Amino acid sequence: MANIVTSVCCVVLAVVVVVYAQRRSQQGARIQYARIGSDVTMQCGSLDNDASVMWKVNGTDVKARRREEGPRLTLIEVDMTSNGLYSCFQNPDDFQRRDQITLRVGVPPREPQVTCRSNTYPKGFYCSWHLPHATYIPTEFEVDVRHNQKPLEVKRDEVHKNRCHVKFPELFSSFPYRVNVTAINALGSASADHSFEESSMVKPDPPEKVVATPIPNNVRRLVVTWNSPSTWPDIDSFPLKYFLRYRPLIKDQWQHVELSDSTSHTITDAYVGKEYIIQLAAKDMEIGTWSDWSVAVHATPWTEEPKPITSTTEADVLIETTPSSAPPSFKPRVGNPTGGCSTLICSYHILLVCTLMSIM
Repeated sequence: MANIVTSVCCVVLAVVVVVYAQRRSQQGARIQYARIGSDVTMQCGSLDNDASVMWKVNGTDVKARRREEGPRLTLIEVDMTSNGLYSCFQNPDDFQRRDQITLRVGVPPREPQVTCRSNTYPKGFYCSWHLPHATYIPTEFEVDVRHNQKPLEVKRDEVHKNRCHVKFPELFSSFPYRVNVTAINALGSASADHSFEESSMVKPDPPEKVVATPIPNNVRRLVVTWNSPSTWPDIDSFPLKYFLRYRPLIKDQWQHVELSDSTSHTITDAYVGKEYIIQLAAKDMEIGTWSDWSVAVHATPWTEEPKPITSTTEADVLIETTPSSAPPSFKPRVGNPTGGCSTLICSYHILLVCTLMSIM
């Protein structure tokens, strides 16, 4: 067991040493960028043109299409597989390394796509951007925001690297905001210039804490409540209106209700016993656009609980089927009040006497 543990530790240590050595080598290497599809030439240090060298990539032989002329290595029509750490050796016999180059293959940026939005009106707005296509190499962005030809302070977002925040210099302004974003990398640059009206940028976040609950003894009603978005800073001075949509899961068609300055609504036309999906959007009462839809919630109208089935014992059956009082027993009358006997009684007596005599 000890030998196995020792072997594993040695392997791990060897891997760590190799990774560390590679990182140390890359830290001392020059970085060279090349455009996808182009031919790239790498020079081995400052060696003379008649110097003879050998090249390796990531410690192995270079297998890509190439030309070697003295201390120079030219790769033909590089692609993403050409990325790597290239090392050149002047005297392969004693492994004398003369230079290292980290090759990074990519493309220059295209015009970035820019959007600006205010979800904290009237405090400020933010602008975000992205490239329509990846560059595969590090790309930086420069941002310039102006209002009425005056530059505004731009604060870069600490979390989202492709976002910045700007305060409104004044409210209800008729001057548009001009936003310029320039993408720059080692292979080129591209700019996008856009103008935004204050009113077009206002878009709240969706309502929060949406809850739908059934109403007892009402099989077609659901009460929906929600909170205004917590990012909206002044709900009293800048109230929001809301748009409610709901539908049963068995149908694709939504029903809609627009509500002004209210955070609750009672659905009165729900299908009995059917599960519903419910969402809300918010908008400033005067300007801007509707928010995205809130997270969907599910609810089912009140359903009457079925009455429990009670068991019946055999004793209960006997008690229920037995009359409360027994019928009067039949007692034949021997005579009548007048001293004679009725025809039925007399016949009975005669039959009884005859039977006894025949037995005897």
